[in-house]
Amino acid sequence: MYYREYPPHPALAAHVECMWAACAPGGAHTHRVLPDNCVDILWQDGGWPGFAVGMMSSAILVASGGPLRTVAVRFKPGAAGAFLAAPLHALTDQRADIDQLWGRSDAERLADALWTCELSDRERIALIEHQLLLRLRATGKPGDPGDLLIRRALAALDASGGALRIEDLAAQLGVSRQHMAALFRARVGLSPKLYARICRFRRATAALKTAPAPDWAQLALECGYFDQSHLIHDFQEFAGSAPERFLLAA
Repeated sequence: MYYREYPPHPALAAHVECMWAACAPGGAHTHRVLPDNCVDILWQDGGWPGFAVGMMSSAILVASGGPLRTVAVRFKPGAAGAFLAAPLHALTDQRADIDQLWGRSDAERLADALWTCELSDRERIALIEHQLLLRLRATGKPGDPGDLLIRRALAALDASGGALRIEDLAAQLGVSRQHMAALFRARVGLSPKLYARICRFRRATAALKTAPAPDWAQLALECGYFDQSHLIHDFQEFAGSAPERFLLAA
């Protein structure tokens, strides 16, 4: 499967993790997508409107029956709300057609521009970035105190690799745990605790790329887990397999 990431337009860099393009191979094909604490919008050449994929709490298997081209935007955690007319918890573990979020005319016009003519990946990405810039300018308002708090909370959790306790994070930010959880639900799409757990899981999966024969107990401690059993539990929940099987399938 072809997959390539591109840096976003500079004016979108505060909101967008990357733009990406992919092409599924011919014939039946299935690949596993792991939770990554991001929201994506995908456009595919099968004639459907684009669709948003919300924050994921577990792995999903994506099947295709033949060649399928995709271009997409991946938002940074907590940033998709500026581009989607919906609270992000409504999209968690869901997908929503972009015409329901942006309006049918805008969605159809962009889909036609993307697939009516033969374009390069970069040309298609430029069309998507243009639409994102229009929507960003249309909001026309600076972030409110809730946005600032969420950005600080996300930065602290990411810097700790998910090891920071939620009670300690709330205390650092000077808010109650309940207030922070409500903001996370609306503006990130996950609870702070689940977001932190996925941070730890992603840290562990990244470590496996450089550790072909890991000491699982040591890996658990290095990635912020209390012990090996907690590491195993998260792999089963987020990847659908034990760590050893995940490593063999990687």
